[in-house]
Amino acid sequence: MTQNQRNDHGSGANVDVLVIGEALVDIVVSSQGTAKHPGGSPANVAYGLGRLGVHTALLTSIGDDHHGTTIETHLRSAGVHLMPGSKSRGGTSTATGVLTPDGSAQYDFTIRWEPPRITPSSIPKILHTGSIATFLAPGAAVVRELIEQAHQHCIVTYDPNIRPALLGSHAEAKTIFEELASFTDVVKLSDEDAAWLYPRLAPDQVSQLILDLGPGLVVITRGEQGSLLTMQDAKVDMPPVKSTVVDTIGAGDAYMSALIYGLLTRNAHGLEPSALDSLGRRASAAAGITVRRAGAHPPTSEELHNELQKNQPAQQPPTARSHRVPALISGITTD
Repeated sequence: MTQNQRNDHGSGANVDVLVIGEALVDIVVSSQGTAKHPGGSPANVAYGLGRLGVHTALLTSIGDDHHGTTIETHLRSAGVHLMPGSKSRGGTSTATGVLTPDGSAQYDFTIRWEPPRITPSSIPKILHTGSIATFLAPGAAVVRELIEQAHQHCIVTYDPNIRPALLGSHAEAKTIFEELASFTDVVKLSDEDAAWLYPRLAPDQVSQLILDLGPGLVVITRGEQGSLLTMQDAKVDMPPVKSTVVDTIGAGDAYMSALIYGLLTRNAHGLEPSALDSLGRRASAAAGITVRRAGAHPPTSEELHNELQKNQPAQQPPTARSHRVPALISGITTD
């Protein structure tokens, strides 16, 4: 890539977190009628980070139609920068979700995923990707290229957010997931993702298998059962935050945003078990706030702080063995 190409497509990327992935409009059908919300897992994560006050940019693929403008306005309202080339002529992707009585949603997608190839003008502290963007051609090749370039210079986080209807064969999808996971520091997935990828393994076994691929931390969210944060020598089983569920749209993405926020704000020179507990509590609190609201509407930093204060544990959890992960704490190098 030439220097001019870098300047054309990499400007405005001096950010703490660069998120790469799809942005779309969620069309939610329920007994109350039809509602439309900006969505897409990576866009939700970027929006959630912006709401938490994190300097965030999104590399995505949206059209110049009404849906695209709605998404752009939504992201800007949280201070999220849209990377150059993310908006082009054509239509914007949509996901139509039919809500079930328990608040979960079943989706049908119309997806266009053609992000530009870029070289960011500076290295972010964290690069996050996931969902459809990591599996669907032609954009998946762009995502992999950027992760391969960045993983030695910054923290890389990954949430596969499996959508079986949009994937090829199980074997192909698992191969893509495992290859990408080997370039990442943190992998977060739901128990449904884990069961689809590895139907014969329990969550603990899935966590260990993924850790053996190279990440330093694996997080599995389990809905009403909380979440499991696992490193090679430490594990935290985090209970959920009690909430009245309106719907679960965006809850996993709010969890991911708060998890990334926790990684950014950590100052220790090693990832201790107490840090795992703090990461899990912050992320769980963000998800708990989000499920009380319709659509993907994550908390602000003030709301998250208040929730954490309200649910402050009476005593510290038992000390477990520590485990150091240099890629997560050694600072950022651009050599």
